[in-house]
Amino acid sequence: MAWTNEDVARQFAEITTLLKLSGADPFRVRAYERATGAVGAATADLSTLDDAALAALKGVGASTARKIREYLDTGRIGMLDELRAAVPPVLIELTRIPGVGPKTARLIHDALGVDSLEGLRDAIAAERLRELPGLGAKTEANLREAIARIGAKDTGRVPMANAIAIAEELCERLARLRQVRRVTYAGSLRRMRETVGDVDLLVAADDPAPVHAALRDCDLVTRVVAAGEAKTSVLTRAGLQADLRVVDVDAYGAALVYFTGSKAHNVRIRERAVRRGLTLNEYGLFDRASGARVAGRTEADVYGALGMAYVPPPLREDTGEVEAAAAGTLPDVVTLHDVRGDLHGHSDWSGDGKATLEQMVAGAAARGHRYWAVTDHAEDLPLNGLSRERMLERRAAIAALQNRYGVRILEGAELNIGADGRVDYDTDFLASFDFCVASVHTLMHRPGVDQTARIVAAMQHPSVTAIGHLTGRIIGRREPYDVDLDAILDAALRTGTALEVNASPRRLDLSGEMVRRAVDAGVTLTISCDAHSVGDLASMRYGIATAQRGWATAADVLNCRELPALLDFVAAKRA
Repeated sequence: MAWTNEDVARQFAEITTLLKLSGADPFRVRAYERATGAVGAATADLSTLDDAALAALKGVGASTARKIREYLDTGRIGMLDELRAAVPPVLIELTRIPGVGPKTARLIHDALGVDSLEGLRDAIAAERLRELPGLGAKTEANLREAIARIGAKDTGRVPMANAIAIAEELCERLARLRQVRRVTYAGSLRRMRETVGDVDLLVAADDPAPVHAALRDCDLVTRVVAAGEAKTSVLTRAGLQADLRVVDVDAYGAALVYFTGSKAHNVRIRERAVRRGLTLNEYGLFDRASGARVAGRTEADVYGALGMAYVPPPLREDTGEVEAAAAGTLPDVVTLHDVRGDLHGHSDWSGDGKATLEQMVAGAAARGHRYWAVTDHAEDLPLNGLSRERMLERRAAIAALQNRYGVRILEGAELNIGADGRVDYDTDFLASFDFCVASVHTLMHRPGVDQTARIVAAMQHPSVTAIGHLTGRIIGRREPYDVDLDAILDAALRTGTALEVNASPRRLDLSGEMVRRAVDAGVTLTISCDAHSVGDLASMRYGIATAQRGWATAADVLNCRELPALLDFVAAKRA
């Protein structure tokens, strides 16, 4: 389901961008923006819906429903093909630069004749952009920095969020084959790295040939890169290369260790094997003297034979995990099972929520949450925020739902951290909320000392229980703004404020490295989905993996506590 819906949403998002670039009527553009959001928020697999059910989706009209059907039936949308042919490719390239939207890209192209990224660099160097309406010297400086950051990036890697859906869909399809005993994805994706270079698929099967053939013939594959007896490489419709290896079931665990990595982790455990008179490779762990296989069927067997505790994949980065696993001091990292609730989520009461309050509460209950905080945006965010009056109206709606789903609805708000650290509403009104998270949404290009000062100032407020998505990054689209993490951690301890691990796969903010520093400092964390749709509630696993990368335990995470202990934390901050 994830792949089908994401694939359709990607087509509509491209249509939206191309319509903007072609100067289409704003109402037509808005229709496709709504359709993109509706497809992304849909909880049903679009491929299972008939035409009437497609047209009945909120935000999907008859015309867009027909295009969904066209894509599901043919793999193409005629309108999208026409737009691709009509819009100069350079405009798409320009919109990939942070800070350049479709309107600005069209202006730069038409007025200055810019037809490449190099042409934009030249125009900035010649100070020609400041001649255009709405642009200026500051715009030139910002774009110069953005282009420099693009040049410094490893362009061969993509955000993990771009790879996870296609990887899971490929695994699901391969699992249907009668020859397949076990299947999963490996590599940096299994370690839940923020970005990945490709998708590694590992299968245990009795007969490899049909498995390789199934991948080559899959309709999600656009080109076969390499086909051999040991490995098949293909290019997928998502633009990512996928590499498949098929092994014997008795070697599956060893192969999974090997192909999950990281390279540095593997070097460490191979060194440990050598010191114990063993040889470790993708086929198993072998006694060097006799050649007998000591372990290989499961990862736990391999680690156990090396005298180590099992190391969860997100920890395998050679940051001390091998030594800790051998010494018996590896922390019992937080798992999805430990989570009791979610402390950052949105409904359609605020403008960017895609599901009703009841739908979100029902979704949280279906996931076994004991509590869920609805933290719609507050009044200082003009586009999406709720006035005091609207918050009071929402309060009544919360009360009406409170006992219907067996989950405690925490009345909350996502407050906006102003330039000086002030937050929305007055102190007395804020004290009436159950839980407040405060986040930076504006002025993201300020110097690090100023960003840090405003966040620290917000943490002083007694009703600010947590700081959301601390660095503001969106992986692959927006760089994190600069903050002094040590100062933030000190303030969190001093004020009793939690720091959020934002579980959105586009954010993962705090990062794993920042989580590790927070854990070492003794700061309390939250792991929250920042869900804007029911489907977003599934993102908790990404936040868990990120917290694991930082060696966080359930004791470090506020929403692993039962409700009374959570409310005690809120009360202690306010006291």
